[in-house]
Amino acid sequence: MTKQVQQRDRVIIRFAGDSGDGMQLAGDRFTQETASFGNDLSTLPNFPAEIRAPAGTLPGVSSFQLHFADHDILTPGDAPDVLVAMNPAALKANFDDVPRGADIIANTDEFTKRNLAKVGYAENPLEDGSLSAYQLHALPITSMTVKALVGCEVSRKDAERAKNMFALGLLSWLYSRPVEGTMKFLTSKFATKPEILKANIAAFQAGWNFGETTEAFSVQYEVKPATLAPGLYRNITGNSALTLGLVAASRRSGLPLFLGSYPITPASDILHELSKLKRFGVRTFQAEDEISGVGAALGASFGGSLGVTTTSGPGMCLKAETIGLAASVELPLIICDIQRAGPSTGMPTKTEQADLLMALYGRNGESPVAILAPATPADCFDTAIEAVRIAVKYRTPVIILSDGYLANGSEPWQIPTVDSLAKLRDEFKFAISNEYSGADAAPEFLPFQRDPQTLARPWAIPGTPGLEHRIGGIEKADGAGTISYDPDNHDKMVRLRQAKIDGIAADIPPIEVDDPDGNARVLVLGWGSTYGSIGAAARRVRLAGGSVAQAHLRHLCPFPANLGDVLLAYDKVLVPEINLGQLALLLRGRYLTDVISYNRVRGLPFRAAELAGVIQDVIANV
Repeated sequence: MTKQVQQRDRVIIRFAGDSGDGMQLAGDRFTQETASFGNDLSTLPNFPAEIRAPAGTLPGVSSFQLHFADHDILTPGDAPDVLVAMNPAALKANFDDVPRGADIIANTDEFTKRNLAKVGYAENPLEDGSLSAYQLHALPITSMTVKALVGCEVSRKDAERAKNMFALGLLSWLYSRPVEGTMKFLTSKFATKPEILKANIAAFQAGWNFGETTEAFSVQYEVKPATLAPGLYRNITGNSALTLGLVAASRRSGLPLFLGSYPITPASDILHELSKLKRFGVRTFQAEDEISGVGAALGASFGGSLGVTTTSGPGMCLKAETIGLAASVELPLIICDIQRAGPSTGMPTKTEQADLLMALYGRNGESPVAILAPATPADCFDTAIEAVRIAVKYRTPVIILSDGYLANGSEPWQIPTVDSLAKLRDEFKFAISNEYSGADAAPEFLPFQRDPQTLARPWAIPGTPGLEHRIGGIEKADGAGTISYDPDNHDKMVRLRQAKIDGIAADIPPIEVDDPDGNARVLVLGWGSTYGSIGAAARRVRLAGGSVAQAHLRHLCPFPANLGDVLLAYDKVLVPEINLGQLALLLRGRYLTDVISYNRVRGLPFRAAELAGVIQDVIANV
């Protein structure tokens, strides 16, 4: 039958089911095909921390949300236009987010009395009229999948597991997605299991054909490609971008990359990805614990490599002493903290921005380090390069504060040319000796003699003749580097290390303010992954006739040199954070500005509509 094709400018789809239902895989494949089609997109994977979460229960629900459009978008969207619910738990866990009139595609085979009772449904919501305000498509997805695989030599269990491919095929037809990439992916994934491959392809095609022939869907939708700047693009997650940024920085600096790491959610992907890149001079070491990982990374830095360690909040606590040692001996070290909901184990697969104060002050003594935070998944690439630039130029540890939302979320990334990347090799020098004290005297090496501009000490590589020196956590004498307990020397060294970090402010861009009208009285200031939500909220406010300015911080220590002037230029400054007000506390203490703090710690990014309402309230009370 001929189906009507309707154009849409944007769509938000959420796949939801049990952890074993393959919702992350289905969402990822839909995303990859959407990226290849040329839409702008943003994703939000959301899944339990348990390896085998209880089947059919609310804690066991796994979901994947994708927002794609024919124009520039900033977030995965607030509310899905389409919810694919593979069981009652998936429906109940996500129902509050679904707006009236949206499409709900429900797998009726899983809406049994037992599964309904597990999540507290007294009646079947697919039959009791409670979903009358929605476009409900109640389909026996599991049964149709099993029927489509008759003739395939697979068990019934394996046939049922292919239901995610049936759902993917149906949604791919409904939104006119390409299929070639998915076919290649399945062929590669199941290359050694021909019957499983045959079953998954058959299930995908059955879902596509069902959409093509059923009367349940009389309309097919099309979202045209977005207008993007010319170039080569790929879809990328934050962790993948961070990985590639570290490797690019290694190559541009001429420093071999060494990663010392212990697996921890949501940072483990960086270890996995870097372990595949040995051909680029990358060495990875999966340590027995967090302390060993950072110790090995600092040892590699001492030996002249680019030392990197990756972790999340609990691991940062364990790495604190060694980060303090790196600050004391003044060696470059990159610490990637992919933040998650805490405290302690907290919610390992949920996002948060609550490690800022720990990154600043979570070490004994005065041990300042540089801190950066990427704004988007793709921005993780540029942030990694900037972190390496600062680390090697100023001989300092640099902490990158990413988070679970950026790490697992994805967006299109324009692959840069090599020539466009900073030449980091010009940003550091190997140690040089002092002038000879006499014609026949040997040169004297002073390991803590500082560059007058950066205050960085020489990077003396072990084995270099004449550069022998003692290193360790006990305080060193300025210049000579010998052990010192002199009170005045300690005061001087503490102030020099702080001055070195403070001096970075002259070497970073000023913070830029997006104020289209030029007369806004309210500024929304954010950092890290709140960028998209704040930007989308500001758009909403401006479309409604409001005037608001927006600015975002990448450099958190030190702050950009003009930040104080920017704060003074506005009557009110709103600071949304996924914590209880950590940046707000710093701004109040540093600039004596009474900023307005807006905080949520739900393990999820802000919703644009929620922030837009908060901004409008602030504007109304200026």
